This record gives sequence, structure tokens and C-alpha cells, in this order.
Amino acid sequence: MNDSPLNTFDTGRPQVTPLSLYIHIPWCVRKCPYCDFNSHEQKGELPEQAYIAAMLEDFEQDLDFIQGRELQSIFIGGGTPSLFSAVAYKTLFKGLQTHLKFADDIEITLEANPGTLEQGRFEGYRAAGINRLSIGVQSFDPVQLTKLGRIHNSDDALRAIACAQEAGFSNFNIDLMHGLNEQTPDDALRDLNTAIAAGAPHISWYQLTIEANTEFYKRPPALPVETDMHRIQNAGGALLAANNFARYEVSAFAKPGHQARHNLNYWQFGDYLAIGAGAHGKISLANGDVLRYQKTRKPEDYLQRKPSRSSKTELIDAIDLPLEFMMNSLRLQQGFTRQLFSERTGLDSQTIEPTLAKLVKQGLLEEESLLIKPSHRGFELIDSILSEFLPS
Repeated sequence: MNDSPLNTFDTGRPQVTPLSLYIHIPWCVRKCPYCDFNSHEQKGELPEQAYIAAMLEDFEQDLDFIQGRELQSIFIGGGTPSLFSAVAYKTLFKGLQTHLKFADDIEITLEANPGTLEQGRFEGYRAAGINRLSIGVQSFDPVQLTKLGRIHNSDDALRAIACAQEAGFSNFNIDLMHGLNEQTPDDALRDLNTAIAAGAPHISWYQLTIEANTEFYKRPPALPVETDMHRIQNAGGALLAANNFARYEVSAFAKPGHQARHNLNYWQFGDYLAIGAGAHGKISLANGDVLRYQKTRKPEDYLQRKPSRSSKTELIDAIDLPLEFMMNSLRLQQGFTRQLFSERTGLDSQTIEPTLAKLVKQGLLEEESLLIKPSHRGFELIDSILSEFLPS
């Protein structure tokens, strides 16, 4: 950031950490009762052009963070990014490319709500450069969709998936929740079977959690008992594996060649720039420090604030870096290498060696061909593993 004392970079040292970009679109048609993201119900016409201009202006304040790197991936989240037009995204991408190069094989993902899509939008998004979708279905059960406050029905979801495929999207994700209100294992498997039959190459399948500052927190739904939760998780995992979906992260399942590259960069403690109201970024500085920053949350403030839209900027203490790294990398089934730990944190791997040895001895971690990863038991006890990396 040009007005920050942290803006000191050793341009002679090459930056090898991959670079991604997160873009936040904060508006939605209606706030869902489980949602704790920075989303705001649309009131009147969206300030699409003004918001794109604000994000490009914001991006110019963070150019030093690029450090000569190509952009490997973009993820556009929200809110409901599919409320914005393809023309808006084409303008945004063109503006970004005046400041940095997109990798030839860049992955650009758009979160899409089935209730805000029609055929023409999919084709426009493809033409604008978006090559991956994440379709927020959550459930195909009409009763559950109503309880979740979704604005689409099951037919809308299936139609959106089919239209995306007809528009040329062969790489897309379907978001599904499980552990819903009074949901049985059969109900959960029915949702998964529907997504599989629809041709999804990637499925994010995660348990509903009740977060503070949501309607569900004030009025909690009746969730399945713990034994049913375990049955759902075990049966769902087996069903996905039988259909050639590999579980490569806690809640991410992909067919070969369809892992989410943007999310992998998060989980491997890569760098990501951030623009948009409430967006979070993380950057490795050339002097070895790791910087985290956040943009101002309220859309009206983001639109008006000039020149800096950062609301919080902080260095991660070196003593906290092992935990920060593990919180991400241990979500992955493949685990990590000592070399990756050193590259992404700037720390010697010897700093974590005693803890690794202890966890391997306890059977919570295992090492194979230089990869350190949770054992089957450890994957179910991630919180216990992470507690070992807390600063003493």
C-alpha cells in the first residue's frame, strides 16, 4: 500500500510464492439465515459501474504486493457475484491486466446463485474470461431450500447446471450442505446423487454450522443427532469415492483434474490479493514478513473511501506462523513438505520438528515420500493436532 510504512520491498529477491486474487461482491437478493459472510440485501439498482471503478482504484494502492508475479487464479465471491453483468467483469479484468499479467492457464471462478441466472449470462461470463463456476445449490430438497432461505428451487438449480454446461463450462463446482434441519442420511445421499447425476466434476460438501450474528443463531433449527451426522458423513464419503470423486480437502471432492486451484493456493499458504468490500488478503513480503489485510466492509464506505480502502493491516508474528500454516495445509489430504513450510513461512523446518515427531508417534500424522499429512484418525482430530502448534 503506497501510504503504508510496510511498503518496503527487496526487488532484487525473486518472489516464488504463487499469487491469486479474491474479489468480493457484497450484494445479494436476500440474506440467508445461516450466512455470516459480508453480504447485504440489494436495495434498488446495483452501482455496478461505480463499484468496478472503486475496485480498480483500490487495486492500484496494492500494486507493490504483486512483486513481479503473474496472477494464477481469481475467485469472485459474495454475496451473489452473478448479480453483476458479464460486461462489468470484462471491464474489471481489462483494468486489472493493465497492472499485472494473467497466467496463460489462469483459473477464474465465479460464485453463482441459481436464482439469478439465465442462459445468456453464462455465455457472457465465458466470453468475459470466466472459466469456472461455483454454483450455490446447497440442497435439491424443496423443503430444505425453503428453510435455508434460498431464492431458487430444485428445478432452477438443475436448469442452471444444464445451462452452464451448454454454455461450455466443463469445470464447475456444486455447493451442497449436509446436517440440515431434521435431515436423514437418505436425504443427504439423495442430494449427492442428484449432483453426481447432473455431471458435476467438483462437489463442495460441508456440514451446516450455526454461526453467531445469523438468524439461525437466534432461532436454531433442529439438526440431526451426532450419530446421524457420522452416518451421513461416512455414507456420503463412500458414495463420492465410488463415483470417482477424491476427497482432497476436508469438504472438497473432485474428479481427476478438477481440484480448485484457487482454494489449493489458500490451503498451501500461498499469497492472495484482495479487492471489494470486506475482502481479506495475505501477502509474503520480500523481507520474510507475512502481511494480512482487510478492506472496509460496508459497500457504501467502500464506494466513497479514497484513496485507501484498507480497514486493517497487520503483520503475522513469526511465532504464530506455524499454526497459521498448519490451519491451512492440514486441511489437505496430501499434506505438506518441509520445503513448502519453509518457503511459505520463511522459517526453518527445524522449528516444528519436535512437534512433528510427537504427532507422528501419537499416530495423528504420518510421513510418506517427504509428505507429512494427517492419518485417518488425525484427519478426524484436526483441532487436537493444531493445538500442538499454539505458541507456548
